[in-house]
Amino acid sequence: MMRIFHALAVVGVAVTCAGATLAETVGITKTIIEVTVQTSDGPVGISRVQDTENRVDENWARTSRACPPFCVQPMVPAEGVTAIGELELMDMLVDPEAMVVDSRVVANFAGGSIPGAVNIPFAEASDRLDELGCEIDFDGFDCQAAKPVALFCNGPWCGQSPTAARNMIAAGYPADKIFYYRGGMQNWRMLGLTVTD
Repeated sequence: MMRIFHALAVVGVAVTCAGATLAETVGITKTIIEVTVQTSDGPVGISRVQDTENRVDENWARTSRACPPFCVQPMVPAEGVTAIGELELMDMLVDPEAMVVDSRVVANFAGGSIPGAVNIPFAEASDRLDELGCEIDFDGFDCQAAKPVALFCNGPWCGQSPTAARNMIAAGYPADKIFYYRGGMQNWRMLGLTVTD
């Protein structure tokens, strides 16, 4: 399948230094400054905030929330699911065969998400498998043509995307086609990566 950024040059990665020397630029990796993803509103560049004094908004800096419901989630929410990080998620964002799904409720998605992600709230995921390559049949869904899908939510303490993954598997979605970005919006924002408005 996709491997970290080797295929990206072929599918739309823009590597720019914007007139600055590499030492002055806050890159994604040593060689990648920006990744361009296609969205319903057109191409969007994902990069890191260039201000080296930038701080995470206080809403995303909280370290402790009541558990339950905000309990630390396992790295793998169900057997057969693959845990991924930011670089692998960006690979999936530029892969036309894959989908990246924000599993959070609509209000959270509207407050900012990862460019190129689609919103399928966790409570609806098992009913919307047709949007992920499955076909509706008499027994529910036929998922032989299921797309690789990455799920994420608010962060390592958020149970929305793990719940979506387990419900999707129970409805017939192949676990080996599900990728889990456990870091979610908290880690994405902590790294200063582009967020939708």
